[in-house]
Amino acid sequence: MRQLIQLVSGTGESISASLRSMNEKHLEDIQDYWQDILEATNQPDDGWAWEYKLRQSQQSERHEAYAIEEEGLTHGLIYIETQWRRSHLPHRNPLVYVETISVAPWNRKSIEDPPYLQGVGTALLFFARQRSSELGYGGRVGLHSISGTEGFYRRAQMSEYGPDSEKEGLIDFECGQLS
Repeated sequence: MRQLIQLVSGTGESISASLRSMNEKHLEDIQDYWQDILEATNQPDDGWAWEYKLRQSQQSERHEAYAIEEEGLTHGLIYIETQWRRSHLPHRNPLVYVETISVAPWNRKSIEDPPYLQGVGTALLFFARQRSSELGYGGRVGLHSISGTEGFYRRAQMSEYGPDSEKEGLIDFECGQLS
């Protein structure tokens, strides 16, 4: 799977990138380029097991992993579950659940201002909604946000359901059906 997307550079230029199924090259980029920066800046996603996530996406029909690349470098990753999760809303409709979403350290305003590329997280979240639509779920997406990222999901106009005691108090968010 490969899909062309448009992002914006830190200087405001339109940049072409691609969203594709995650592979070993993306793991190498995390190790070679992301990991030291994530650790040095105490990012909450510095210990995420992307090798496991890639393996799960290759072995399980219900898990999928994708990456955004630009000029051969990985700029963002998303890992989704597509079959078992349900909406909080009364009808309990199926949704795509975002297990993890991460952008490269140089694309985070908290680390690099302006970021090298803007819109990576937004593009990944939009893709999750697109994938939900493809699966017949109407664009419904759910996730639990890590500390410090709640504002991003609020700006994306996701409904907030408060802390979830079953997910270590992480805030539960959901996008309803696309109109």
